[in-house]
Amino acid sequence: MLLIQCACCAAELGLSSGKKCGRCSTRYCGPECQVQHWKEGGHDTLCKKIKKSGGAEQYNANKKYTEAVTVAAEKCADDTKGQTCYICTQALHWKTKEGLVRGCACRGTSGVAHVSCLAEQAKILVAEAVENNLDWKVKNERWVRWCECSMCKQGYHGLVKCALGWACWKTYLGRPETDKIYVMAMNTLGSGLDETGRHAEALVVKKAELSMQLRRGAPASSILAAQTNLANTYQYLGRLEHSLQLERDVYDGSLRLLGEEHRDTIISVNNLAATLFKLKRFEEAKSLLRKIMPVARRVLGENYELTIAMRMSYAQSLYNDEGATLDDLHEAVTLLEENERIARRVFGGAHPLAMQMEHDLKKARAKLRAHEIAEAMLATTLGDA
Repeated sequence: MLLIQCACCAAELGLSSGKKCGRCSTRYCGPECQVQHWKEGGHDTLCKKIKKSGGAEQYNANKKYTEAVTVAAEKCADDTKGQTCYICTQALHWKTKEGLVRGCACRGTSGVAHVSCLAEQAKILVAEAVENNLDWKVKNERWVRWCECSMCKQGYHGLVKCALGWACWKTYLGRPETDKIYVMAMNTLGSGLDETGRHAEALVVKKAELSMQLRRGAPASSILAAQTNLANTYQYLGRLEHSLQLERDVYDGSLRLLGEEHRDTIISVNNLAATLFKLKRFEEAKSLLRKIMPVARRVLGENYELTIAMRMSYAQSLYNDEGATLDDLHEAVTLLEENERIARRVFGGAHPLAMQMEHDLKKARAKLRAHEIAEAMLATTLGDA
């Protein structure tokens, strides 16, 4: 599903064109490339190994997962030095020999673990729900463990989120398209890729997710969610007009289907405002955010990540607007100062949201100072006149 290039010449194949190796399902644009790859590309020695792993898609996912875990552990090495996994209590994993990671809001000695231990916990919880035929509310609650720390209850971020995305995908990719868990795994992988800036790869995943949801006749809410995921990646890639059209459709659809106070509707407003901001359509972005921020605070709470992100987006729209008044800049600085304190308390200073707000606060303060100096100079000049 996600291997969309010829293994020999790297030509784009889309989701269905080309041909596959009859043994291991490695994809090619045609028989010429397949023969060449067998003779010159090393496929003659890899074919049996790939088949034994479960086929080309599984082999690729296993490989990407191992690479992602290694990179994440290396990145977290200083933070986790001298500590042990809170799940298996070992510093070095007994089987994989991987190092430790921490990519949540935990601090001190909390939240340190091996990616494989986190993945195993999530896998067991979901498997129990499936085997006992529990309802989807419970399954969704269990699924959260793939994305959220069980200790601080905050989402994973950065390289750890990406590694868990690959862990999730390699666990469930053998399920049929019609299985909701297969779709959820694809979504988790796409989010993890976006988290580490691998947006071109995420775009492949999210296009496949939307196409699959349409094929299987998924509910309107699932289609809206897939469109939202795709729009986010278009935004990351700078394809803002593509993103804007999708986000308008999602916002309108969410209002009709779910109502203003639903979490997904609030998310759709935040996504739409973010794209409007990047297009420098600040007035429209501010208007949307003014309308929905009180709803987010009431429904989700002041400390919820989305509420904090929306307040940050509103402050960004205030101070980046070329027509910003002195009052606008004061409001932006005050809002960012309050928001940064909340973010640091809830997520810790290393969280991307807290770090982004620190960056925004410096810029907003600088712009405020420049505006105050300019007004003071103007007042002096007029007074002298």
